[in-house]
Amino acid sequence: MLNYSTSEENYIKAIYRLQGSDGTVSTNALANALRTKPASVTDMMKKLKAKKLLHYQPYQGFRLSQEGSRVALGIIRRHRLWEFFLAEKLRFSWDEVHEVAEELEHVSNKKLIDKLDEFLGFPRVDPHGDPIPDASGRIEINKRICLTELPLLQVAIVSNVKDQSSPILELLEHMKIRIGTKLEVKKRFGFDESMEIKIGRLPAVLISKQLAENIFVKYEG
Repeated sequence: MLNYSTSEENYIKAIYRLQGSDGTVSTNALANALRTKPASVTDMMKKLKAKKLLHYQPYQGFRLSQEGSRVALGIIRRHRLWEFFLAEKLRFSWDEVHEVAEELEHVSNKKLIDKLDEFLGFPRVDPHGDPIPDASGRIEINKRICLTELPLLQVAIVSNVKDQSSPILELLEHMKIRIGTKLEVKKRFGFDESMEIKIGRLPAVLISKQLAENIFVKYEG
């Protein structure tokens, strides 16, 4: 198995996230995501193409090859397993795990990662509700809807948070909203598209449209 540098792995993971299921990625989009210069992106694309990790034509965008996608899913698997370990075993808060896992994800020893998965009981999602790829790279996509689309008075369970930056996770923690939290939308306000939500026996609270757009839920059962 080939080993890749930290920089190469960061590029591969970023391309995977940007390309979606059937899209291509532009040089500028990737440069913005990684906060680097387009010229640096072009240089890296040539290296990754030489390693058969992506399909790349100048000025036409690029996307990962089958092998590139396999490598990307391996990186994501390691990242999310480490996040789960940090949260469940070392009691890191969910707004702390991402930064640490960004470093640990580059430890690519397969036996270590498989043993970690087994030790953790083969978790299916990370602390933010993102699915964890299995050892074969299979990833389970659960049905979910954005909180903005949840019908009024319908109880649902928080299953995922889109924006996983520390500020939004700190806000959600303050509002007692976590993965697995049951809630319902009591009312929507047309003025600013904010909404009133109810969590169990807690008093109803008002949340902004911006926050709601980052919360995804699934129906009970």
